[in-house]
Amino acid sequence: MSPGFNSGLGMADSYFVASANAATPAPPLQGEVRADVVVIGGGYTGLHAALNASDRGFSVVLLEAGRIGWGASGRNGGQMIPGWRKGAAELVRRYGEADARRLFGYALDARALVLERIAEHSIACDLKLNGHLTLAAKAADCDWMREEADTLARVVNYPHASVLSAEEARASVNAPGFYGGLLDAWGGHLHPLNYALGLAAGAAIRKITLHENTRVTAIDTENGVVARTAHGSVRASYGVLACDALLGALAPRIAGRIMPVANYLVATAPLENPSALIARDLAVSDSRFVVNYFRLSADGRLIFGGGERYTPAPPSDIAAFVRPHMLKVFPQLAHTRIDHAWGGLVSISMSRLPHIGRIGDLYFAHGYSGQGVLISALAGRVLTEAMAGNAERFDVLSQIAPPEFPGGAMLRSPLHVLGMLWYALRDRL
Repeated sequence: MSPGFNSGLGMADSYFVASANAATPAPPLQGEVRADVVVIGGGYTGLHAALNASDRGFSVVLLEAGRIGWGASGRNGGQMIPGWRKGAAELVRRYGEADARRLFGYALDARALVLERIAEHSIACDLKLNGHLTLAAKAADCDWMREEADTLARVVNYPHASVLSAEEARASVNAPGFYGGLLDAWGGHLHPLNYALGLAAGAAIRKITLHENTRVTAIDTENGVVARTAHGSVRASYGVLACDALLGALAPRIAGRIMPVANYLVATAPLENPSALIARDLAVSDSRFVVNYFRLSADGRLIFGGGERYTPAPPSDIAAFVRPHMLKVFPQLAHTRIDHAWGGLVSISMSRLPHIGRIGDLYFAHGYSGQGVLISALAGRVLTEAMAGNAERFDVLSQIAPPEFPGGAMLRSPLHVLGMLWYALRDRL
C-alpha cells in the first residue's frame, strides 16, 4: 500500500482539521545532517519516541512525509481505551496469569504516559475521562463481558470495569438493539489531531528538529542508521521507524506483519441535545467484528466511525457510505446533517497485538489494531528505553510479535478480504 493512498481519504474535510489548533509548519529537510536518533514518522509513536529520546539526552531529528499528525494519529476517533485489543481474559488464556498482569500493567502505563504528556505540554485536546462503553451487539456478548470484568478485577487488579444491563446501556446510549455493555470507567476520548500537534509543539520547544514534507525513500542500517530523502539524509546512531499503516515498501522485511485497513468517519452538525444521545460524554464502541465507534465532540456533534469496505479504493462519497451505518445505530438522526466526512488507514496484525522490534539499530513499532491512541505512547517509551540500554519491556513486547500474514505482503490483501467477508457475515447472522 503506497503512502500516497491516505491522501485520497479527505483529511482536509475532517472535523479535526476544521477544529485544529494553530501550528507552525516545519520546513523540509535540505542537505545532510547528523543526530543521535532519527525518527521516521510524525504521528503519536514517532513524537513520543522523539520526546523520550530527548528526555534521555539524545539529539533527535524527526522526518515526516506529509504533515505532522495527518496519518492515523490525526484521523482516528480519538477513543482512549485502556488495555490491548485482546482483552484480559484472552491474555490470561494465551500467556497465563502472571504475564497477563504484566502486559496489562504495561497498557496502564501507556494511559499514564498520555496523561503525563498532555499535562506537561498543556495540550488543549478536549480531553474527557468519563469512561468507555462497549455495547453488546448480541445477547451472547454479555457472557464474555462478565468474564472480562471478573478477570480484570480478580486477576489483573483492575476494578474499574462493570457490566451494564440492557436497560442501563440504553440509559447511557440512546440506541436500540443492544443487549448490555461493558463500561470501563478509566476510558475516555480526546481530539486526536490537537493531541498530536501538542506533542509536536512540545518537541519543538525541546529543540527537537522537525521536518515536514520530507519522505524517507531508503533506510541504511549497516552502520547505525541513515535515512535518505530526495533532498538530503540524516545519519544517526539509532533510528525509529514509526510509519504504521503507511510503511509501504520502506521496510519489506516487516511489512508482512501488518495490514493497512481503511477507516471512515463522519461528524454531524451540532446536535440540539447531545447528552440525550450519549450520556456523560462517554466514548462508545460496539462488539461487532467490524466495529462501530462513536462519541460526542466538544461542540456537541456526533463523531461516528463505521462501515466495512473490502477494496482499496475509497468510496466516492464517504458521508453517504457511513450514513447508513450511523442510522442503523441511531435511527433518530435520519434528518441530521453531516458536516464532515473523512477516512484514513490504520494497521492491524494477525494477533491484534502490536509488532515491536528492531533491525540492527533501527527500532520500530506498529500494528496497534485500533488501540493506538494509548499504546503508541508506551511504544515510544519502550523503544527509547532499549536504545538507552534498558530492554526489559522491549524484550517482553518483541517476544509477542504477531505472525506474518499468510502469503506475506503480497497476498495479505486478498486473504484479508475473504476473512472480513466471513466475519461481516457472522455479524449479520
